[in-house]
Amino acid sequence: MEKRTLGNSGLEVSALGLGCMGLSFGYGPAADQKEAIQLIRSAFESGITFFDTAECYGPFANETLLGEALEPFRDKVVIATKFGFEGGDSKKGLDSSPARIRIAVEGSLKRLRTDRIDLLYQHRTDPRIPIEEVAGTVADLIREGKVKHWGLSEAGTETVRRAHAEQTLAALQSEYSLFYREPENEILPLLDELGIGFVPFSPLGKGFLTGAIDSTTTFDPTDFRNIVPRFSEENRKANQVLVELVKSIAMQKDVTPAQVALGWLLAQKPWIAPIPGTTKLNRLKENIGAAFLKLSLDDIQQIEDAAAKITIQGARYPADLQNRVGK
Repeated sequence: MEKRTLGNSGLEVSALGLGCMGLSFGYGPAADQKEAIQLIRSAFESGITFFDTAECYGPFANETLLGEALEPFRDKVVIATKFGFEGGDSKKGLDSSPARIRIAVEGSLKRLRTDRIDLLYQHRTDPRIPIEEVAGTVADLIREGKVKHWGLSEAGTETVRRAHAEQTLAALQSEYSLFYREPENEILPLLDELGIGFVPFSPLGKGFLTGAIDSTTTFDPTDFRNIVPRFSEENRKANQVLVELVKSIAMQKDVTPAQVALGWLLAQKPWIAPIPGTTKLNRLKENIGAAFLKLSLDDIQQIEDAAAKITIQGARYPADLQNRVGK
């Protein structure tokens, strides 16, 4: 698989990474441990070298899973994890105090069975702790060799600038897909200017762009999408027009809708490395196929022209979670 470098950081990753959250958290019951380990190792054997987790996925279960799965080839992969919540639990408040960051990193190192974290993100901006203080703590951890690179998740432009000025950022991780294009307005130009890589999560619109979800789909009671306004029955029905567009392009190219959606994302910038997640081996293989799909300029323009006529219905987060992003 093609490798990409995240901005000016020198951190090289596979063009597609693997978002591991859904194996333990967020989208219904956790996957079977043995099957999840098999999936992670299959991803590596297929060329994926970039794996994304966080202490709050579980909490802690996802890091433990990843640590076991990747231990045999630890030195051949890039592991990204995150801190930022009280006690490592996203259901509690934000906490990026220096003491909490250090506790989080020590815990992550043990669970991941490693002596360093390749890419450490602040999961959400903590309004109580100046970003310069967060950056300073991470800089100390970098000097100590416990962290190699750092990044932010869902941060706004002002926070990105201030953080980068204090300690060079390798990457920003935020949602980005044909289903959510807000980063194109201010975030992507800023990252281009500063030489920071971009790691889109939910590059398949939380599954919507695969074509497997429609207005009649029911989610597990513990599935996060139950509280997402964009996934209400009414909005799913209205937003189906975007899926039909992606399906039509996929038919022309003899590929799948997911591959078109990921291929479009990969074509946006050479320093973008999306991290689609899945619990199924067949979906993993399908996603990996997107890394080898070459969309022409005409293909991209056709998608752009058609997508420009579509207005997506519904917010991507409920109000309380929206308050945590873009700060």
